Amino acid sequence: MARETTEPVLALTFDYGQRAAVPERRAARKTADKLSIPHRIMDLPWLGELTHTSLVARDEPLPKLTEKDLDDTKKGFKSAAAVWVPNRNGLFLNIAACYAESLDAEILVTGFNAEEGITFPDNSAPFVRSADEFFWYSTQKRIRVQSDTIRWNKVEIARKARDFKIPMEDLWFCYEGGAKPCRTCESCLRAFRAFRGAGFELQP
Repeated sequence: MARETTEPVLALTFDYGQRAAVPERRAARKTADKLSIPHRIMDLPWLGELTHTSLVARDEPLPKLTEKDLDDTKKGFKSAAAVWVPNRNGLFLNIAACYAESLDAEILVTGFNAEEGITFPDNSAPFVRSADEFFWYSTQKRIRVQSDTIRWNKVEIARKARDFKIPMEDLWFCYEGGAKPCRTCESCLRAFRAFRGAGFELQP
């Protein structure tokens, strides 16, 4: 979507020791290669050391929900707390802003969305507005955050993926780092519900 309005100059992937780091890196590199965008992996081991979140700590069980639970705000906040990483998106944007200034770029493209913005405030429109205000003072180029999906739910995002003919095998959305998505973590449940709603043919 960003390529329709601008010219991406760098894709960044962050590895802080999360369970899914290996497949996330692989999926990101595959996508960047297809789009002919330079790709860089940022290793942030210290970030994983700061938290005992189940997203990083293998001895902490990931929260288990049912698809019916996804729209239960109380259960959603409890699940979000279990996988919360301190200031993760704030840190990622600040690192990206450093690269943007060095590359004479003005926009940080993100995939924040309304569905996760309910329980993850660093996925929300107010967070993006706050980041833009911060960067007004901390960057000479007045870098801003662009998230075309900020008001979309995941079904709408999956429909756009379908329109772009993005194959599912190019994606990784699972909290786990196995050979295939687990289909039981919250991220998988949201993704597969969205794919189904968008008309993707799903393998059993």
